[in-house]
Amino acid sequence: MTSGSSARVIPLHRTKNDRDEPSATAAPSDQDAPVVAFPGTQPEQEEQGADDPLARFATFVRHRLTGDYSVDEFGFDPELTETLVLPPLRLLYEKWFRVSTHGVQNLPVDGGALLVANHSGVLPIDSVMTAFAVHDRLGRHLRMLGADLVFKTPLLGTLARRSGQTLACGPDAERLLSDGQLVGVWPEGFKGVGKSFSDRYKLQRFGRGGFVSAALRTGVPIVPVSIVGAEEIYPKIGDLKPLARLLGLPYFPITPFFPLLGPLGAVPLPTKWHIEFGEPISTDGFAPEAEDDPMLIFNLTDQVREAIQQMLYRRLSQRRSVFRD
Repeated sequence: MTSGSSARVIPLHRTKNDRDEPSATAAPSDQDAPVVAFPGTQPEQEEQGADDPLARFATFVRHRLTGDYSVDEFGFDPELTETLVLPPLRLLYEKWFRVSTHGVQNLPVDGGALLVANHSGVLPIDSVMTAFAVHDRLGRHLRMLGADLVFKTPLLGTLARRSGQTLACGPDAERLLSDGQLVGVWPEGFKGVGKSFSDRYKLQRFGRGGFVSAALRTGVPIVPVSIVGAEEIYPKIGDLKPLARLLGLPYFPITPFFPLLGPLGAVPLPTKWHIEFGEPISTDGFAPEAEDDPMLIFNLTDQVREAIQQMLYRRLSQRRSVFRD
């Protein structure tokens, strides 16, 4: 970053949208919801003839050179994310995985919410595709909570911060939620993303329910999210544990193609994805001391987990093929 020291650090703020909320007649959850056009998103840019990649990149470079750009306290850089990160992800989203979204009407147009999703696929591509889906369909950024390993990895940690991710801890989550942000969490962690192919679509343990405590403290709804298709991109049939320990990784996967085919085996299979946003679970009706009730937290955690598992089963029962609609 050429002029990083000149960048403005802006406080977190609630997202403001100038459009009306979607009507009650929004598309049903088993069909793709219409794109909600917000100021500055692609539909309006095309109408104004402003969606020129070269012009946008030139503006981005000018802002870097002059220091005329903003980041928040967590290091999130919206301009960098929309100029450099999202365009290549669109190719992966639309052309490779051909993602279909369902239940977009269950996401809040503004205000905070906690999105809780299943995790899979050896590499956490599912979280990135979910964040892209939220931005593409709703015009909002999903602030993802990541593991320590992400932020300790050179380059990847910096990119994660710049694109809006932060460490998966209660205080950070609560700060973002209190400021009206959409926050994404994958509570299965490495147990989910690294599970074997034989355990696909079977949810692993959801930890101690820290995400429920954050939602209770901030009074935001919890939105269950199911992701179908990510389980098959890297069919994990083994784990080289000695090599994983040597490299400081939670696992070192063996798939039918990796490491046998080298770098070519690291190309994910072009499976067909479905991302579904379920009905929100309200948390604002509980007493102020509810976040300290371990039984309530356990029950809500189990409710969220069961909602996601049932969404997965329902979507799988409707799927005709792993690789096509």
